[in-house]
Amino acid sequence: MKHGTEPRETGNRQKLLANFNPKAGRYVLAAGALAVIAGACGTSASSSTTTAAATNTTAATPSIATSSLNSTFAAMSSLKSLVGQGKGKVAVILPDTQSSARYAAFDAPYLTKAFTDAGYSSSQFSIQNAQGSDATQLADAQAAITNGASVLAVDPIDSGVGAAIESYAAQHGVKVIDYDRITLKGSASYYVSFNNVEVGKLIGQSFMSCITAWNVQKPQVYILDGSPTDNNATLFAQGYNSVLAPAIASGQITKVGEQAVTNWDNQVALTDFQQAYTAHPNINAVVTANDGIGNAVVSALKSLNIGPNKVPTTGQDATLQGMTNILQGYQCSSIYKPIYLEAQATVALASYLRAGLTPPSGLVNGTTNNQTTNVPSVLLTPIAVTATNMASTVIKDGFIQKSALCVGSVAALCTKAGI
Repeated sequence: MKHGTEPRETGNRQKLLANFNPKAGRYVLAAGALAVIAGACGTSASSSTTTAAATNTTAATPSIATSSLNSTFAAMSSLKSLVGQGKGKVAVILPDTQSSARYAAFDAPYLTKAFTDAGYSSSQFSIQNAQGSDATQLADAQAAITNGASVLAVDPIDSGVGAAIESYAAQHGVKVIDYDRITLKGSASYYVSFNNVEVGKLIGQSFMSCITAWNVQKPQVYILDGSPTDNNATLFAQGYNSVLAPAIASGQITKVGEQAVTNWDNQVALTDFQQAYTAHPNINAVVTANDGIGNAVVSALKSLNIGPNKVPTTGQDATLQGMTNILQGYQCSSIYKPIYLEAQATVALASYLRAGLTPPSGLVNGTTNNQTTNVPSVLLTPIAVTATNMASTVIKDGFIQKSALCVGSVAALCTKAGI
């Protein structure tokens, strides 16, 4: 890829790339870069104190709230005057297609629609995917800045590359929004995501309900967490472990073990579970951090001729496979995160920043600690999906197509669930 950088920018990129440690999976920043991050973090903290007041907005400035965002994208049209005031481009850099199919199937098209409906021309925004490469994600960010981006929205593969991007952006006067995942010890101005601890709590609550509904005797629970380099996975685990802890302490359930799945890799999850099950064949319940990991466990159970409603699993992302496993009685629930809300909130935030304005308090509804400062945040509400509410959530929103789900032997299960 040709980035057309000037000599000084090329030098900066080479310095950052030179400090990348592939084995550690992170960037070790030089003292000067760390000073930039510290300075940017100070700016973020200051932003946190002024955000609620929305001091820079005026009567003529549109005021969007999270409550006005929905599946119609109608709120985006109110941003057109704001987009007209802004300068520079907005670049979105997504992490990969491995950790979840969502980025290509939903994030990219929803973001494109949000930008377009807000009045952006195709030359005023870009959406790229780093395909799991830290070096590519950094290079994409640098190229976007060279090509005129004044705002970046980055879903960091890990906090190391996120911090490197945010350091480089700060040096060039570019604002950064952490998208979906926060950069620990970073310097982003804002963060947009779902309440990830709540996602974990919903996983834990549905799991406990499932154990009772499926009449699992003396539950022996194995836990498969998400990737150890993804802070969201840490928050998910914090949520479901907070639900499981009292049941473990009381002896209601027994925790057999817990394992993080490297890079959210489903094949790694399958191997991890098979090894755990060989060592502990008494495992009869599994907490799984997303639908992909859950399906890896389900495939292992099926190979052992273990039928439905015997060994509960969990998940999130509301994938087609997850919905199928729920209807077939292999998965308790999946946590649905309406990505169209996240996409619209990000475009709205970027539009205020691009125009040099402070986003309104109705949009920025919380803060998230990144281990350096409390980052002003848009925190959206996740939904637990079961067979009971599948029709009124993911099917109604068009997130899952009935024509794709209700085929073959699943058709009768759809009818039974009112789909």
